[in-house]
Amino acid sequence: MSDAGQQDIQALAKGGRTNFLGFVLRLGGTAPFLFIAGRFYGVEALGRYASALVVVELVGQLCALGQRRGLAQRLSEDDRDASHVVADGLTLTLMLSLLAAAVLYLFPAPMFPSGQFNEWDRLLPVAIIAGALTDVALAGLAYRYNVAATVRARSIVEPWTQTLAAVAFLFILPEAGLALSFILAKLAALAVSLWPLLRMYGLPRGWHPHPMRIGRLAVQSMPLAGADLVEWGTRKLDIALLGIFTSPAAVGVYYAAQQVASLPQKLKTSFEPILGPVITRNLREGNLAAIARQVCQVGFWIIAAQAGIALALGIPGEGVMGLIGPEFVGGTGALAFLLAAEVAAATAVVSEAALVYVARLRNLWVSLATIAVQAVLTVGGIMLATRLGLNDNFRAAAAAAALLLALGMASVVKAWILSRILREPVNSWRWPLVWAAAPATLVGWAATQFLPEWAELAFGIPAILGVYGFVIWHKGFGPEDRVLFRRSVGPKPADTAQP
Repeated sequence: MSDAGQQDIQALAKGGRTNFLGFVLRLGGTAPFLFIAGRFYGVEALGRYASALVVVELVGQLCALGQRRGLAQRLSEDDRDASHVVADGLTLTLMLSLLAAAVLYLFPAPMFPSGQFNEWDRLLPVAIIAGALTDVALAGLAYRYNVAATVRARSIVEPWTQTLAAVAFLFILPEAGLALSFILAKLAALAVSLWPLLRMYGLPRGWHPHPMRIGRLAVQSMPLAGADLVEWGTRKLDIALLGIFTSPAAVGVYYAAQQVASLPQKLKTSFEPILGPVITRNLREGNLAAIARQVCQVGFWIIAAQAGIALALGIPGEGVMGLIGPEFVGGTGALAFLLAAEVAAATAVVSEAALVYVARLRNLWVSLATIAVQAVLTVGGIMLATRLGLNDNFRAAAAAAALLLALGMASVVKAWILSRILREPVNSWRWPLVWAAAPATLVGWAATQFLPEWAELAFGIPAILGVYGFVIWHKGFGPEDRVLFRRSVGPKPADTAQP
């Protein structure tokens, strides 16, 4: 491998290491929030909160307008001062989010289909502004290889602010606790992302907003925004449909399962900030083989990590869901399918990281087809469960199974399209994943059969991860894979590859 290729792998590994730490920290902040929300605010309140977040986060994705990934390309191609490019992105997002937040505040019905909400809940659109601006700010920092800012904002400040605020509001204003803790978390994340952005890029001196330039930026960003929106939509469509066909309590159980399952999903987004700049630089140099190699490398890292986490959380799933509350144990089936869906989606996500730059429209069409298939399968599964006389827990499991099938299809199709474009094979699967999963599954089964529930969680989960990690390290990881777990002794990638 060339020096540049080795530096790219080191840059990706460094970003992955940093964000894996962020995953662990986010787990530490998210788990207490789910416990507090489930045990003290109640399953129905959590369900109403989850339904509102579907709309809030959907609008937030629209307002970011694909700039989580699009900003890297503009910074690499625009000859203007980098602070001016970032200022354009922030301005566009601020304008869209202010308008969207005002509309949702005045007309809150889409957030609360049940019609049950209070004046504090109506403030949720404020989070749209903070969340969208944070996405743009962190994208700008990631372009300069400052991934640590994402960890601070998303994995430390945001989840822990929400958890601590939810506890405080239990004593101060319990009817507003879930909504206000979410808003405060988004505002805190914005604050800790804007400060390093200002220090890294400086003030945009001499910059002035121009309607034509901002308008062109909006038009150019739409294909990426569509891809981001559809990818996000595949994770929220199930909650929206369950809100229509089932009770708020069922939505609350499913939301809790989804939050647990989405923890390994953060591993995919761990590599996005650093993968974008690496891909855009290789595209500029015409090095398509390097892009294929990087996509396969990162894809394997993600699948290997997610499979281990899925086994550790899925095998003792009843105990994991029971921590949130006894009424959440019925979501164990949904949890298992959702964890499997995250593993199936890994190849699609890393392939899309390149497709958004080399085949935006084709990627968008595949994404739209994915969400259409998911919608059909979800509605069909829910209706079948209803006809068979099964309860809401089975309907939730049907929705999760539909997500698994749709994301698996997307992975196959997107990897095939990317391999055709790059004229290189794109395949992140390796058989050692099975060799590692088999003994880990056996250990997990033994823990669930012979240990009490507290020991099943306290000792079973580490044992599953330990056995899986030992086998995958010795049988699945080669020299390039192990770069992920060691610090580079050469020049820092940011010093040699920074734009």
